[in-house]
Amino acid sequence: MSTAATPKGERRRQALVDAAADLLVEGGFDAVRHRSVATRADLPLASTTYYFESLDDLIAAAVDRIGSRELDTMRGQVTRLSHRTRGDEATAELLVDLLVGPYFDHEDHERLVARLEWLVASARRDELQEVQGRLRSQLGDIVAEALQRSDRDARGRLRKLLAIVDGAVMSALSDHATDVRGFTRSVLVDVIGLLAPENAPLDNGRPRGLTVVPEVDRRSP
Repeated sequence: MSTAATPKGERRRQALVDAAADLLVEGGFDAVRHRSVATRADLPLASTTYYFESLDDLIAAAVDRIGSRELDTMRGQVTRLSHRTRGDEATAELLVDLLVGPYFDHEDHERLVARLEWLVASARRDELQEVQGRLRSQLGDIVAEALQRSDRDARGRLRKLLAIVDGAVMSALSDHATDVRGFTRSVLVDVIGLLAPENAPLDNGRPRGLTVVPEVDRRSP
């Protein structure tokens, strides 16, 4: 068993990840340095290079930690969501609560800025690509479940829906006078019917309006 795999080693490694995660949200990538992480974790400076091959590896672990916590919170929100048909406006409001935040306070602002920074950075940082891909896949599953509980279907269009939310949030954040929640909600209202339409109502177990062609008996007389 390596030193890093011992209980003490694992505690130290997790302390470094937590410290890097806090610094990453507070100040972005520039805030995550070997010395600042070690100081925040109250560990020797050499510990960062002992437990991680590079600073990028540490940053990737921090992004994974923050993203996983956010996803756990979202899963809890969706688990408590009632299953009922929701109109375009109600569905847009639900997705904004889930992906932007129910109140959009300072913490929500910093979280969204950090999320977009990681998304863009993954195009250049190999260590982040795998982490971001996995987190985005899980996010898609969570949003799909929320839409299913709203009697909507976004199969094959979920990636486009998430991309539109990212674009709306980025546009609103870049204009400090723009209401991030309100703007993102207005964009979603315009597209939700196309990207996540309501499921067709059922008629005797089949989507209403579906013509059923009787099966031809091909057996020889």
